[in-house]
Amino acid sequence: MYHELSEPHGRSSTVETIKSDLVVVGGGIAGVCCAISAARAGVKVTLVQDRPVLGGNASSEVRLWVLGATSHMGNNNRWAREGGIIGELLLENLFRNKEGNALIFDTIMLEKVAEEKNITLLLNTSVFATHKNGNSKIASVEGFCSQNGKLYDLHGTYFCDASGDGIVAFQAGAEFRMGAEAADEFSEKMAPEQPGKELLGHSIYFYSKDVGKPVKFVAPSFASIDGMTEDRMKRIRSQDVGPRLWWLEYGGNSETIDESEEIKWQLWKVVYGIWDYIKNSGKFENVDNLTLEWVGTIPGKRESRRFIGHSFMTQQDVVEQRLVDDAISFGGWAIDHHPGDGVYSNKPPCTQYHTKGVYQIPLGSFVSKDIDNLFYAGRIISTSHIAFGSTRVMATCGHGGQAVGQAIAYCLNDNCSTTDLLQPTHIKKLQQNLNEKGHFIPHVPMHPQYNLASKATISASSELLLSSLPNNGPWRPLNISAGQLLPLLKDTTYQFAVKVRALKNTTLCAQLRHSEKATNFTPEVILGQQSFELQAGEHQLEIKFAEILKQDQYAMLCFLANPDIEIACSTSRISSLVAVFNGVNKAVSNTGKQTVDGDKGVDEFEFWTPERRPGGHNFALSISPPLNCFATTNLTNGYTRPFQRSNVWCAATEHSDAELTLQWQQPQSISEIILHFDADFDHALESTLYGHPEDRVPFCVEHFQILDKQGEILYEKTDNYQAVVDCVFTSPINADHLRIKFLKTHNDCPISVYEIVVK
Repeated sequence: MYHELSEPHGRSSTVETIKSDLVVVGGGIAGVCCAISAARAGVKVTLVQDRPVLGGNASSEVRLWVLGATSHMGNNNRWAREGGIIGELLLENLFRNKEGNALIFDTIMLEKVAEEKNITLLLNTSVFATHKNGNSKIASVEGFCSQNGKLYDLHGTYFCDASGDGIVAFQAGAEFRMGAEAADEFSEKMAPEQPGKELLGHSIYFYSKDVGKPVKFVAPSFASIDGMTEDRMKRIRSQDVGPRLWWLEYGGNSETIDESEEIKWQLWKVVYGIWDYIKNSGKFENVDNLTLEWVGTIPGKRESRRFIGHSFMTQQDVVEQRLVDDAISFGGWAIDHHPGDGVYSNKPPCTQYHTKGVYQIPLGSFVSKDIDNLFYAGRIISTSHIAFGSTRVMATCGHGGQAVGQAIAYCLNDNCSTTDLLQPTHIKKLQQNLNEKGHFIPHVPMHPQYNLASKATISASSELLLSSLPNNGPWRPLNISAGQLLPLLKDTTYQFAVKVRALKNTTLCAQLRHSEKATNFTPEVILGQQSFELQAGEHQLEIKFAEILKQDQYAMLCFLANPDIEIACSTSRISSLVAVFNGVNKAVSNTGKQTVDGDKGVDEFEFWTPERRPGGHNFALSISPPLNCFATTNLTNGYTRPFQRSNVWCAATEHSDAELTLQWQQPQSISEIILHFDADFDHALESTLYGHPEDRVPFCVEHFQILDKQGEILYEKTDNYQAVVDCVFTSPINADHLRIKFLKTHNDCPISVYEIVVK
């Protein structure tokens, strides 16, 4: 029994002081990736989250799916899913939770953080004060935990503000912006003529459930859909739940920080009003057995402050895909803006303009220009309001968060200031550190001088020479135009053979297309074209193009839409090959072609997008000369996914296992081997609700062994489903000869590896 007498002067809360190398404020996707990244690099991290779970908008409290450059597979950004830690989280979620249960995703994020011994996690802890050491350094922040009543005094060498609203940066006095810049400030044609206060609003989602018997609903007195526009009323569907209700938005014309609670109440009124309308208006069928299973208790917030860094991104950086020397991340979501009045607006619920490919994000946008030891992560990074429309989405934020964690680790481990970090020598090393971990930065390959494998002679038990894709799949009707993306060589004429079936006498048009930029996949250039007059029945067509590419790049063998024609497909799936279709994806404003009303500084172009498995088969075809782009030389070329070229080694399709041998002229001291597998970066892995057809990517090698010259196993992995496996030896080995044996795990996919890094 504990008994304490009254204290006339009151009592103070218990204060716990924690000192660490890095304090990360905000446990959303960006903060989680930052903390894990730094911790794995040896940094002592305190991760502070004001909610009971991690994940922010991706958590079970909000339940928005994680997306980024893949954009629901509705744009032309091929093989663009974010790698590194956010990729690891999404692949883990796919393996455990392909159905998209937000609660399971909570546990995955909690587990990944808890497994890092260098992370001290403080949940339910809100930072309320920031203390500086002089004008340009943060000394500490204070937080309060609502569950244990403790005050935390958190000291750090570096701080990362991933809080969403930028509480630390704001209190530290860093420069920030809110609202839209005027068009003439940065020559952004999508910006308004005059600066404006309108922001993107908040959303709250709900889930319903069929309980098998009638359930009544009595609406609370505050429920109301009064004032909702006709457009939004037409969008109400009884079967929609979770983030499919993204348009259920409000607050962009309010103070999105100061009035967050008022915005939440307004959204609650709307949510319960919509459910009352669904259940009790008599306008919806088959709703009697539906019950309201869950409603968000906090809003998912889209926009508030943006803080100024050493770089500042604008519309042109996104649309023109401008290259920067300090690139450490990338984006590819559309420039996506919503009307501030949300459900009360007569405007479309969003306006999305896609780019022709992915774009780089500079380190300078993550580094505060005012505070020497402060980094930004998430949606508060240094961009204009227009560019923010693309950089704000969670997978992009998580990718940037990992880069920030690695950057801070670099500063600590190399005794390097943030100003020094922006110098080219340090940038190159930072980029290398990130890419080795599967992070991937477009246009930035790994450097061979850091990879012992680049000094080895690498041989393979077999290499794929692709002369054909077998005719063993379904027939594909040409209801929409379709194409096969292929990595082709410059100065080479190609001939293709395909099997088609004409339902009646008709004409087939075939084209060879490519992108203006060799690293894009938007096929706006028609290199060659042929037409075939077909009689009803099956035909083996020989298609030969005299035109040649001026550089190695992907090209598309395209068949224009004709519903009277079917094309034979193949069940064979090859790393770095994919079929694409000029279809529609309404989820990302894709109607087959991007059209622009007026001069907005964005391009008009067609969308050619893949289908999700189990659909999306390659076309059955023969290729002459055969594709000779799957050689072992790709294993050390620095790229870990298709980018202008295939960049992958594949074994022959008929082999059930394969081996790589690395030989050096003299023994090497080897501490780790990092293998980069094919986790199909073309497939979006939405974390919540969406659902996926498989729990692991079929291209990914599941079982492999690393052996010494005598055949003794040094390392073995038997159940892999991750893109990157870091094989760390308990103590360095000395070897001039290593073998890596891969065992085939999927009959339709040859064994493939993108990169081998030996350190």
